[in-house]
Amino acid sequence: MLNYDAILIRHGEIGLKSERVRSRYERILVKNIKAVLHLHKKGYSGIRQDRGRIFIHSNDPGIADVVANVFGVVSTSPVISTEPGLSAIAQLAADVGEAIIGKDESFAIRARKAGVQAISSRDIGVSCGDAVYERLKGRNPSVDLTSPDKEIFVEVRPDKAYVYTKIIKGVGGLPLGTQGRVVALISDDINSHVAAWLMMRRGCEIIPVYFDNAPFPGAAERGKAVEFIKILQRWAPNYPMKIHEVPRGEGVENIYRIAAEIAKKERAQGIVTGSSLEQADAQISADVLAVDFPIYHPLIGMNKSEITALAMKINTNPKTPTL
Repeated sequence: MLNYDAILIRHGEIGLKSERVRSRYERILVKNIKAVLHLHKKGYSGIRQDRGRIFIHSNDPGIADVVANVFGVVSTSPVISTEPGLSAIAQLAADVGEAIIGKDESFAIRARKAGVQAISSRDIGVSCGDAVYERLKGRNPSVDLTSPDKEIFVEVRPDKAYVYTKIIKGVGGLPLGTQGRVVALISDDINSHVAAWLMMRRGCEIIPVYFDNAPFPGAAERGKAVEFIKILQRWAPNYPMKIHEVPRGEGVENIYRIAAEIAKKERAQGIVTGSSLEQADAQISADVLAVDFPIYHPLIGMNKSEITALAMKINTNPKTPTL
């Protein structure tokens, strides 16, 4: 059993921003991470930022799975930390290898370093590989850099080194709350909340708007729309969603015009719809053209099977307590 002492969090696009913008985005990302940890009642002793990385100090490896569902997180790993010296790193790599590599199994060392250091990534890989092999001679291990049975990852930074065995893919995108607010047209169709989720993944806060089409038969059912909004809320525990419910009745008012008025009132920067090319029709195009306000169509190039697959992912993650 491995004794993890931290969770390594990687973010992507944030690192491409200017120093000032990157600093602001990282602060928002840390705030969002703290919110999801609080929701899950996950304990930790501290959170530390290091250029391109965030470290949560905790011995609970389950935090890695929880934080992977925070917008802006590219990947996570439960890690074991040690001093950045080559001897200490190799010793720890051997300890990890002893815990995970079985008889006649192959392994690979995946090493990288950050910052200016006297040792190279190759030095780290060779030293750790030698240490693992020597420790496990009795199990007849072999090195396979292409398709190994087990991988040991090593990341060396100026003040600490980290050894780990897995990388959990994150949801990616930008931290929620960094890109303004948008009004999302939500209905009982899966397209609507998938489109809203994609805008959330780009950092936008969502203002849900539901148009009640009663008494028309086959109109969007309120219960389904509310359920979709609850699903979206699970992805944003510290951004309460205010639902705007608009009764349409038998009126033929352009819903985009109404949504634009709500957006202006809420100081939102645009409207999000679940329209795609497969479902587009002349009436939708005419309604959109009649409104002088930004309208976004995140699903425009996606087909139904792609949208459905993404909806399944959105609806089943993150596995959070009911809000």
